[in-house]
Amino acid sequence: MEQMSNSSSITQFLLLPFTDTRELQLLHFWLFLGIYLAALLGNGLIITAIAWDHHLHTPMYFFLLNLSVLDLGSISTTLPKAMANSLWNTRAISYSGCAAQVFFVFFLIGAEFSFLTIMAYDRYVAICKPLHYGTLLGSRACVHMAAAAWGGGFLHALLHTASTFSLPLCQGNAVDQFFCEVPQILKLSCSHSYLREAGLLVVSACLASGCFVFIMLSYVQIFRAALRIPSEQGRHKAFSTCLPHLAVVSLFISTGMFAYLKPHSTSSPVLDPVVAVLYSVAPPAVNPLIYSLRNQELKEALKKQIPWVPLQQR
Repeated sequence: MEQMSNSSSITQFLLLPFTDTRELQLLHFWLFLGIYLAALLGNGLIITAIAWDHHLHTPMYFFLLNLSVLDLGSISTTLPKAMANSLWNTRAISYSGCAAQVFFVFFLIGAEFSFLTIMAYDRYVAICKPLHYGTLLGSRACVHMAAAAWGGGFLHALLHTASTFSLPLCQGNAVDQFFCEVPQILKLSCSHSYLREAGLLVVSACLASGCFVFIMLSYVQIFRAALRIPSEQGRHKAFSTCLPHLAVVSLFISTGMFAYLKPHSTSSPVLDPVVAVLYSVAPPAVNPLIYSLRNQELKEALKKQIPWVPLQQR
């Protein structure tokens, strides 16, 4: 570890390797390459299907398209660098590259949480207030909500990145994670200088908790309304559009909460990277599968793109 008097002396950071064994490093590279390609393919197909099939030009699929774009950006922010380090047996990331990772992680994850909240509102209006759906979720309203989600994520990321990288770093340059994660960077800061950014993290956690409560309350109302639908087909359609979104929300929030709220006593150089993979890599790779399993309209659109794959196999 390089001992530094302040952050201006640091030109690069050293990321945590998954292993020091060369054979296992190559195994990690191929494993992550497979996950990355699966995420690119799955999200790319969803984006293409929604963009080209006019039957999917609805608010729900508009928000899903944005979510898939965010998933692509999210997994592309962390995984390619980790793959390159495993392939070339290195740990280094430049100071600017580390700052860029922090910015895009906060930007994309913040915007994704906003879109998950908006999608819960979309399902609430569609099922609980169907007569007002066209008014509350018209084209202009959808564009405004999407712009607010992207803009809010950008400002959120800018604030955290500026706060984190304005701190003096006196504890070396080794980051105990396979990407530049703010809590690990704060460990490198001088005594008490991290409190400002720690306070911002608490504020972000409170905002995320508010969104989570809104999503849960929305689904309480959604399920109550869905169970009152007289026809079995109507109930099935309501649940088929809501359950994938609820599964994605659960995966996104549970992995993030486990990563950031687990007791410090359970932290270890082996467990922490695994937990980070769960919340930064697993959701973008799994989300396309979750959304395509129970959504017949999306399956039909995907079949048009891949006609040689039977519908029942997806």
